[in-house]
Amino acid sequence: MQPRVSVVLLSALLTLCMGSRTIAAEPTRYGFSEPHMGTLFRIVMIAEGEDQAGKAARAAFDRIAILDSIMSDYRPASELMQLCGKAGGDPIPVSDDLFTVLLAARDVSRRADGAFDITVGPLTRLWRQSRRTQKLPDPAILAEAKSRVGWQNVVLDEKARTVHLLKPGMQLDLGGIAKGYAADEAHRALKAHGVTRALVAAGGDVTASDPPPGEEGWVVAIAPLKPDDPAPWFRLKNGSISTSGDLNQFAVIDGVRYSHIVDPRTGLGLVGRMSVSVIAPTGMGADSLTKVATILGPEKATPIMVKLPGVSVRDVREVGEVIRVTATKMFPMLTTEPIPEIKR
Repeated sequence: MQPRVSVVLLSALLTLCMGSRTIAAEPTRYGFSEPHMGTLFRIVMIAEGEDQAGKAARAAFDRIAILDSIMSDYRPASELMQLCGKAGGDPIPVSDDLFTVLLAARDVSRRADGAFDITVGPLTRLWRQSRRTQKLPDPAILAEAKSRVGWQNVVLDEKARTVHLLKPGMQLDLGGIAKGYAADEAHRALKAHGVTRALVAAGGDVTASDPPPGEEGWVVAIAPLKPDDPAPWFRLKNGSISTSGDLNQFAVIDGVRYSHIVDPRTGLGLVGRMSVSVIAPTGMGADSLTKVATILGPEKATPIMVKLPGVSVRDVREVGEVIRVTATKMFPMLTTEPIPEIKR
């Protein structure tokens, strides 16, 4: 899960009646939320009435629920887990949704030279256990889990739409990309119901379409490095931001602070305080690239990010007693001034 991103939400209902003549509802802000994919999805939209807003939100949440049933690594019956159960066997046909995400994941893994790796499942499961027991994994068990990890062992046939997991015991984990894809698809469902001004937030992943009337964008606050620090914010439109870090999820083992974010190269959680944000054109892009930026750090990640259209990154880390902030020049200016009052 990602650190929570504070999003300004407001639900409103407007009904205007004059005798027997009904006046069309003005565009109004509505807010909805439901739990999916291990986090709370929030949808804020500008709609022309309660009926349109309710139907659009229902369609978006239903789409998210379908994707959760496909890509969850917690549900034994999910399509993802059924695929993993056949690892080491023959190529398996998969749904368009799953293939789309696997194809995008492969592209990110290539660019990041394995710093992003959806085959990290054996390691994330082992690390979840370590966080519960407050003990580092046994070196021999860790080495065995690492032997089943490697993005090159996922062979995708784009013509046949099949997936071949080459090694027995492989476990895919789409936790670093699926929520972003779900947010993108939620916007698609909203637009099918005529809603083109909306924001979808899922933990640390936020996507936005057109801004509210009269505003430059949707107000989005970024999780700070420490709980008492002010949360900087900016306005987002027609794009996505994903923030990763250890603000809400971490474990202290033998005096060392570990994040829940697993480095596929070591099998352990990242060490130290960090809050890393990536802005990209799509939710799926921002979700996956923020893992790359977090794991590689600014020196290695920045050369990758600046080559991608519409992508920018901001990296905040505690280095010794110093807070180091680095950002690509296309990352928007942030402010900690009071958030302006929401217009109706």
